[in-house]
Amino acid sequence: MTTSGVVPQARFSAQARLRALQSDIMELILERELEAGDPLPTESELSVALGVGRNTLRESLKVLQALGVIEIRHGFGMFVAPSNFDALADGLTFRGRLSLRHQGLEALQLVDVRQALESGLIGSSMDVMTPEQLASIEEAVKQMEELAAAGENFVAADAEFHRRLFEPLNNELLINLMGVFWKVYRKIHVEIGPGNEDLKKTAAMHRSIYAAVAAGDKVSASELLNRHFDGIRRRIGEAVGD
Repeated sequence: MTTSGVVPQARFSAQARLRALQSDIMELILERELEAGDPLPTESELSVALGVGRNTLRESLKVLQALGVIEIRHGFGMFVAPSNFDALADGLTFRGRLSLRHQGLEALQLVDVRQALESGLIGSSMDVMTPEQLASIEEAVKQMEELAAAGENFVAADAEFHRRLFEPLNNELLINLMGVFWKVYRKIHVEIGPGNEDLKKTAAMHRSIYAAVAAGDKVSASELLNRHFDGIRRRIGEAVGD
């Protein structure tokens, strides 16, 4: 960076070239119809195929590894990585926590996205939910109620309740995204402090959601899920001084 605080154009150009190379590598994976776990061509083969030097290639490969696109196993080679949402979780966690230093915008936007997903998809999940799946949701509620009665936090049971709500959809991407959101929320909860949550009241809210689902009341289930996020929204507002 120059003394005037302006990043030289050459640096922007280098970054653009690296991003273009990363895109080229991903396109090569798609064009060759490689699947998760399949080996990639060697560095030498990639250098020739893409027309770039080995050092430049390695920089892009390291970025793609960090993004969870490829997996580098030293001594074995490079492979297409299996589904991995860790990089997404880490990025969203950082952005959410960083936003708490200001207006908390990104943290609140994460709440909005999860709220939209859950309240919007609950009806579809109810359409295909089996009696066994409904019973497993109630088991998660009972666990929360037992822990609340003992004055113990039930973060894991809470996460399991929400996972089981949408398990009937058999949507792996949705379940993975919900897992990402939980990782982010747990970090944000640590950042903003425990708050003064009433555990029994929170457990009762989950019982109400379950009851609406069990009764087949899609409208109430969606409305209750919407209200479920008011608490975290309020706590984020308090943490940033709104």
